[in-house]
This record gives sequence, structure tokens and C-alpha cells, in this order.
Amino acid sequence: MKRIILFSFLFAAIFATAMGNMVSETAKKENQTKIQVAILLDTSGSMQGLIEQAKSRLWNIVNTLTTLKYNGKTPKIEISLYEYGSYYRYKGDYIRQITPLTTDLDRISQELFALTTGGSEEYCGTVIHKAADELEWGNNEADIKLIYIAGNEIFDQGEIRYKDAIADAVKKGISVNTIHCGDRATGIHDYWQDAAVRGNGKFFNIDSDERIRYIETPFDAQIILCNDRLNRTYVGYGHAGTARKANQVMQDQNAMSISSANYAERAVSKTKEVYDNTSWDLVDRLKQDKDALAKISRDDLPADLQQLSHDKLQAYADSLAKERTAIQREIARLELNANNIWRNRPKKEPERRKRIWEKP
Repeated sequence: MKRIILFSFLFAAIFATAMGNMVSETAKKENQTKIQVAILLDTSGSMQGLIEQAKSRLWNIVNTLTTLKYNGKTPKIEISLYEYGSYYRYKGDYIRQITPLTTDLDRISQELFALTTGGSEEYCGTVIHKAADELEWGNNEADIKLIYIAGNEIFDQGEIRYKDAIADAVKKGISVNTIHCGDRATGIHDYWQDAAVRGNGKFFNIDSDERIRYIETPFDAQIILCNDRLNRTYVGYGHAGTARKANQVMQDQNAMSISSANYAERAVSKTKEVYDNTSWDLVDRLKQDKDALAKISRDDLPADLQQLSHDKLQAYADSLAKERTAIQREIARLELNANNIWRNRPKKEPERRKRIWEKP
């Protein structure tokens, strides 16, 4: 959604350019299945602005990634989060894997909003090594495997040399991209550019403390109402179903705490194939496995559904699936109208908003 404008830049624009190039380079390869992205965030005391930007850009990132197609299909998207430079010591190196590579986008949002800052030791080489070594990277030649590391201190801290860590990552087909939170000259001097070059990636610099401007449209309120209806089509099952459904609503609230435009971005993400809740939502599970009702214990369903016959339960799930599809199409239509407002904005709007990752 182009209504959210970054005067400072973060991840979405990088993905739109870098991954677009990568997809074109692998266009002749078969069986492309995944886009895997590990985001390594500096959570030392000076990086609160970076964390706030990451929170505000998640759903725009997701929507950007879903524009990439392979053989007409959207690749599976997996995201991992790491923090480094934390106030706390994790096995001696101030680094924590927050999530493995996961398709659970609500969990990614939950963890981003839980992050705090406060440390001072930023071991870039070590966190790159951990991400490359610990995560379950795809083995398909056509998989796109990316590391994005963001921070502001000199890149060569820690016992593991960043040159060695990056060389090992490249051997696994992972490209390493760097985002220096500061001026370009300092980023070059402090090896952020060198790391990106060695990682077959790209080097960027941003001002992590600049504020994001949100441009709201008349369609946001309608999208929000649609999202409320959309949530009612989800039916939690299993031991985690109730908690995961509650978390879905909580991440709506987190998005709204940023702005209504950010909330609308999240609602649009929930219309995409990548927003998949097969592990806890009955409708998504049946979409994947038409015989799922025979495999799910009635005790794992909400109390008001446990006594329904198989046929009535199937009919109920089918009606929810039909309703969900209709709401998703309505959100997509409203989003198209919102984007048309952006495209038809007054010509006096700053030209650099078209390329928000490039500073004039």
C-alpha cells in the first residue's frame, strides 16, 4: 500500500528492488518454492527508532513480497527475527534468535512489538554466523535466501570475523544485505558496505530516528470494518486455537496503535495467500486438507460446534470460507481505490516519494 511514506527508509523498498532482481535471475529455474528472509536487528540502547520503523513496516513488507510471482504463483514466504546488541547475555554473546524461519506472520508482529532496547555490544559477524548456521534454509536452487542486518556500530566487533561469517553464508546461497543507521560515509568507513559487497548483497544507509508519515485515505475506515468481519470467519481449533485467534486480534490492535493506514496495510496482508493459519484455523485447514474434519477431535473445536453433525459442520465451514473470500475481494477492491488516490495525488507531492529508499 503506497499510502505509508517513509521519509526515512526501511525494509520494504529493499525487498521490492533486490528480490525483483533475484526473481528475474532465477526465472528459468524450476520448482521455486520459497523466499526466506532473516532480519537481524540491533537492539542496543540507541536503536529504538529502528525498532519502531520495523514495527510500522512489517505489513508493507509482506504486501511487497506478495507481488513477486514464480510461474504465476506466489512463493512461500518465511521470515526469521534475530536481535543482537541486547542488554541481556544469551550464551555469552548478546544475541537471541527471536523466531526461526516461519510463515506465522502474526507471531512475527507479536515479537516485533515486544522488542525493547538497552544493550551495547553489537557482534555483527556472530549474528550473521548464527542466522546462516541455525536456520533451516531451503535446499532448492530456486529458493531466494536473504539476510538483512541493520545497526549503527562498527561492523567488525566480536570474536567471529564478519568476513568469515559472510563467506560461509554465501556458500549456502544466502545473500547478506546491510542497513547502516547513520550517514553513508560512516557506514562505508565502518565496513557496512564491505560486508554487503562480500555478501553479494546491497548496502543502504538510513536515519533510523526520522519519523514516518502516514497518508490515510477515505477507504481506510471501510477496510477496517471489513477486517472486523474477516476476523469472524476464523475458527480456532486445537490446544492453541483460542490463543492464536486472540493473538490475531491483538496484532490488529498493535497495527492500529501505529496508525489506521498501518492497520489497513495489515488487513490487506490478510487477503493474501501468505497469510496462512492452517495450524489453528479450521477454514484454512480445510482449504489445505478437505478431509480435515475426520482428523480433528471434536474436543479440539469450540464448544458451540462440538455437537454438530459432520455434514452441518462441513456446511458451516464452507459458508465461512465463502464469506471470507467475498470479504477479501472487497478489501482488495477498496485497496485498489486507495492506491488510485495515491497515483492521482497532486503533482506538487515530493518526487522522491516514488523512490523512497534514495536520498536526494
